[in-house]
Amino acid sequence: MCNYSYIYSFNYNYHHSELCKLESRQIFDKEEKNKLLFSNIKVDPSISPFIKNRFEIISSSENYSELLKNIKKENIHIDGFKAEYLILDDDSTGYAERLNKLRDIGYRIDGQPDYYTPSITYSICNYKNVWYFGILIKHNTDWRNHKKKPCSFSNSISINIAKTLVSIASKGNKTNQILDACCGVGTVILEACISGFNIEGCDINLKACKHTKENLSYYNYTANVYHSDIKDLNKKYDSAIIDLPYNLYTYSNDTIISNIIESTAKLTARIVIVSISDIETIIKKSGLKISDFCTVEKRGTMKFTRNIWVCEKEYES
Repeated sequence: MCNYSYIYSFNYNYHHSELCKLESRQIFDKEEKNKLLFSNIKVDPSISPFIKNRFEIISSSENYSELLKNIKKENIHIDGFKAEYLILDDDSTGYAERLNKLRDIGYRIDGQPDYYTPSITYSICNYKNVWYFGILIKHNTDWRNHKKKPCSFSNSISINIAKTLVSIASKGNKTNQILDACCGVGTVILEACISGFNIEGCDINLKACKHTKENLSYYNYTANVYHSDIKDLNKKYDSAIIDLPYNLYTYSNDTIISNIIESTAKLTARIVIVSISDIETIIKKSGLKISDFCTVEKRGTMKFTRNIWVCEKEYES
């Protein structure tokens, strides 16, 4: 009997490997390995750019015939279902055999199937000689339309990174209230909105705020965006994201960076910071503890590295 409730499968290219592992540690408290992870934590796969599927385990067995008996015992009655074979990395089951197994599944579910617009997708997979039957939830790729947002600039973080920042800051909890402390053109806010997170934005630059609002309106999203210095906000948040200014819209130096971080730390105890330089000393001077970290390279005409710092407020004992 499996001790886990869910199987998550991942997809990413090599330069996002460390970012995916950071996200995995923050959401699931452990790293994915070989693009696979077993967990009892339930999250929507569409909050992450890397999670392909969530497989909710209903039954498992090392014996395939035993698995079929267990499925029959579930006494499933539903119309509009689809049966799909989930291929995991170490599964060598051939195409013809996979089709036969899908028929086996279909015969043990009482209802009319719908292959094109299913109301639910049941799935079967094999991992390390154990057969699993369950419900398959797939990643929704609609967020990729954000690449066509009307307002952008060349050094803006990618939508993949933005989406990951939201999932890391929230730890996958959609009830959390998030602040994007230097929202720029709203790249992070768009990814939070499409995934159903509660987020607000703030930027000292009026042009940036206008561009954020234009991008939100373009996709019919709603979020509060404050044209304000972060030090002038007095709300409390569960977490915050700071994509530090790069002297594009807003001038920046170590003093300004320190003020931004310290002001944000007054609003929340959990902050995810993005920087293009080593700011470890500044973070620690701001009274924050670095709990996790990774680097990710931005590819393009000019390649540079972004640092992602997961920070927690230090509390006096």
